[in-house]
Parts: sequence; structure tokens; C-alpha cells
Amino acid sequence: MKKLIAIAAISLLPFTNAMADQDIGCGLGSMIFAGEQGKVMKVLGATTNGTSGNQTFGITFGTLGCDGTGTITSTAKLALFIDGNMDNLARDIAKGEGETLATLTEAWGVAEQDKAVFAELAQANFSEIFTSENVTSQNVLENLNKVIANNDQLSVYTLS
Repeated sequence: MKKLIAIAAISLLPFTNAMADQDIGCGLGSMIFAGEQGKVMKVLGATTNGTSGNQTFGITFGTLGCDGTGTITSTAKLALFIDGNMDNLARDIAKGEGETLATLTEAWGVAEQDKAVFAELAQANFSEIFTSENVTSQNVLENLNKVIANNDQLSVYTLS
């Protein structure tokens, strides 16, 4: 069995990081499910990437569509948080305070002395952040990031 795994890993060495999926990252799952669409395929790809240490192997050796030289960002964490808390976040931003907004500032990495300014800015720009009733969590993240980028005090928190 170990020989089979070694042969499979070696045969995949030529693949580059161009195969990494934005949602599920790099690894064997990204390669097997390349071109597939839908949440089920993304979950299967992510599960495959996380099994048997193949993603770790890929990052270590620069194979399986992985590149071990990049920077870890919190954008995915923020997107997931917003996605799971859209209604409560909208309510808190409209009020300019609340537990969900406070948690967002923590996850965003906003320093304690800037949290009140963040909340006030978000409240003042609610209609620019939540542009419609059907706005997606990704749009909310992008819109909030734009609002922050245009503020002198908070622009240091702009996501790249």
C-alpha cells in the first residue's frame, strides 16, 4: 500500500499551483474535481484535499497544485463568518453595535481603539455595504473592504 501511495505521489509531481481551487485550496481533491461545479463537488474536493496528508505533502514539496511560499490570509475566515451571520450582521451594522459586529471586528483584526470607528463607519455606509436584499456574503465583504479602504484611520485594515 505504501508503494502505491508513493507511486501516485511521484506521478503527480509535475502538477503546478495553477490547479489550486480558490475555495478548497490545493491538493489531490483540487486535481480530481477540477472543472466540476457545485457545493457537493467542492465538499468532496476539500475532503479529499484534507485526507491522507496529501495537502501537507503538496505544500511541502510544491506539488498537487500547492505552493508553500504564499501568505496565509483571513479573507476566507471573514467570508465564512459573514456568510453564516448575514442577517444578524446586517441588523448590527444598521444599529452600529452588537455581538455579531463585535465578532466581525475581532475576526478582521481591528485593534481595540479602532473598533468604535469601524462600527460607526459601517453604520454610516450601510447602503453601500448591503446594496440589495439579495446581496451575497462575498459582496458584503468586498463592499465593506472598499468602505474601510477609503477611511484614513481604518485603511490599514484593508484586505488585499
